[in-house]
Amino acid sequence: MLRKMGLGGLFGQKTDHPLADAKDVRRILAELPTDNAFKALDEIIDWFGYLIDNHHFPAERFYEVLVQFEGAAQPHLQRLSREYLQSARLSRAEERRLWSIHHGFWTMLALTYERCLKVSLAVERPSDALRQGLPALCVRLISALGGILKWERFQYGSGDNALWGRLGWVVQQASKAKFAEQPVLVGRGKPSSVEQEFKRVMIFQSAALDALRPLDMELAEILLAHFLGHFYYTGKAVHDCIYWVDLALAYRPQRLAIFPTKAENSQRFFKAGDAYEVMQQMLRDLERGGKLPEELALGGLQCTPLMLIGVLRHLLNYFSPTPPLRQHDRHRVMHKMTLLDGLPAITKGLLGPPEVREVDSWFVENVSRGGFGALLKAAASDPPRIGGLLAMQPEGGENWLLGIIRRCRRESDGELRVGIEILARRVVAVGLRSCNTPSYVVAGKLHGLLLRDGNAEGEVRLVLQQAGFAPRDTLEYSLDGQKYLLSPLILVEQSPDYVLARYRQSVLA
Repeated sequence: MLRKMGLGGLFGQKTDHPLADAKDVRRILAELPTDNAFKALDEIIDWFGYLIDNHHFPAERFYEVLVQFEGAAQPHLQRLSREYLQSARLSRAEERRLWSIHHGFWTMLALTYERCLKVSLAVERPSDALRQGLPALCVRLISALGGILKWERFQYGSGDNALWGRLGWVVQQASKAKFAEQPVLVGRGKPSSVEQEFKRVMIFQSAALDALRPLDMELAEILLAHFLGHFYYTGKAVHDCIYWVDLALAYRPQRLAIFPTKAENSQRFFKAGDAYEVMQQMLRDLERGGKLPEELALGGLQCTPLMLIGVLRHLLNYFSPTPPLRQHDRHRVMHKMTLLDGLPAITKGLLGPPEVREVDSWFVENVSRGGFGALLKAAASDPPRIGGLLAMQPEGGENWLLGIIRRCRRESDGELRVGIEILARRVVAVGLRSCNTPSYVVAGKLHGLLLRDGNAEGEVRLVLQQAGFAPRDTLEYSLDGQKYLLSPLILVEQSPDYVLARYRQSVLA
């Protein structure tokens, strides 16, 4: 880009750098595309790269220029982020493109802020302006590193330990210079500090994100930022803290079940503290029919009280004074499992003859009474999502199990480990007719998955497409020569692709 502008040779010249002059920076920012977010962000990322590579850029201008470019990027990032999180029918290619531009931006921004910090620390006699800018620089750097971690979480990455080493280094530099707790305003509307920003990243990354969809992760981050001041955060070991981290070690936060062997000044601990009660109060208000809190900074996200209720319940579960324990023991195995992914594929596979089934294969690594853990190889087809519906058949078996993906974690080699809750060990696809229309629809027009075990007496559970469920719609189906009537009782679970509901079942003569 810069060579096309005739600026490629200027980077070795200290005074002629195109970003060293305030007027040139304003011109460059004004010329960024306003109608093409991808192109604008690509150009900003290019400028970050040239700043990192240049070793003669004036230290006094470095931070100021970076803040201007970050500010110019924010509207584009917010728009594309909303598209990534809330577009219901993104293709895998579109999703990957949106993810890549965000991850690339935060990666380059963090590298550039790191370069800026190292340049500033290396100045022998820094000016007052340079010294006064260090607290805000460190806060922005921690926020950028947190952005990398968040977008890796959106793809269910566990977070590179090296990133935690970089975060710890920033906090240690701030502590050494005695400004780690100094509040500064960095554009979010309220002051933050180095310790406060690290606390925000640490608590969010400890919130069992592998059990949430990306939109729910974003809502969790908003809620945790809202309640951040109520969390107890300290540099001293407290027995009932949930997580701890050592700034001097390149390692992610750990549960306090793994207690540090020795107290160090570089250690940080946290627990929910008063945040648990205030989150409970918000949950109670929403469950009683309350509206979304006006003080919650949703940043333009479309959110319903029901969505917020689900995320609050998750956070309260995992930040409880008594964190949840595994209900069933797991047993190590290694079995191949044939897979049907999603309601349409499952219905087609169960109704059609075996030779036309479109299947994928996973390897089951552990099993328990409630479900199992499976490994999806990196070279496999498009990975499933949290809440995704799966039908599974053990190698050599004949029956199909039905389950829902509850957890995902991507390993460094790209392999995906998933935790699957078993809904039923016997499932059958059935054709359904509505009894509430003037004339029955053609048999087989509406299909559902009938769960034949794990039901209360006189009831069955049924998986349907979203449009197939209505609270007053009685359904009829036939199976093994017998007709049955299904009267709706309650909606158990819903996702963008299906609903799971309980019905009262009766036999038709």
